[in-house]
Amino acid sequence: MPLALFGKRHTIVVPDTRLGHMKARMSRAADLASERVGPMALQARDAAGHARETAGDRLFHAREWAAPKLDAAAQSVEEQIAPRVSALLSQAACKVDPKPRVTSRRWPTLLLFTGLAVGAIGFALYRKSTDQWTESMKESASDASRWATEKARAGAEKVSEVTGDVTSKVGGKAHEQGQKAEHRADETTRKPS
Repeated sequence: MPLALFGKRHTIVVPDTRLGHMKARMSRAADLASERVGPMALQARDAAGHARETAGDRLFHAREWAAPKLDAAAQSVEEQIAPRVSALLSQAACKVDPKPRVTSRRWPTLLLFTGLAVGAIGFALYRKSTDQWTESMKESASDASRWATEKARAGAEKVSEVTGDVTSKVGGKAHEQGQKAEHRADETTRKPS
């Protein structure tokens, strides 16, 4: 029976001989393909088995490596992160709680006593520094009075030396003048008038 191909406008009739020829060609190509594909299918099956074994080994090694890491991560979460999250949630619950909270009088009292202690320490340090300052001022005043006394003595000694020199010079001149006056008086008394 001839094969009829229907197109848009014409119908084409293909004779039986051509169809038989094509069928023969196709069956030979299929036989040739099955001969070539058979060994390739065996190779593919062997490669898939090898890949399965390799993947199983790799998966085992990955699980062996990951197990301690996951355990360490779990311990870290349990010891570090969980307490923080728990504290944050507790704080949030306290803030959200609509009940009025009783204010603690502990903090103001603690601040008051701390302020008193700091004031007492400051006062003690002030008194200590005042006493030290007073002592240093006494020492410096006594040093200044000693210095002034020494200067006054040195000045008095210089004045006494100078006055002694002046006195001796003046006394010497007065003595000379006194002797001259006596000498004149003697001369006048000796002269006959």
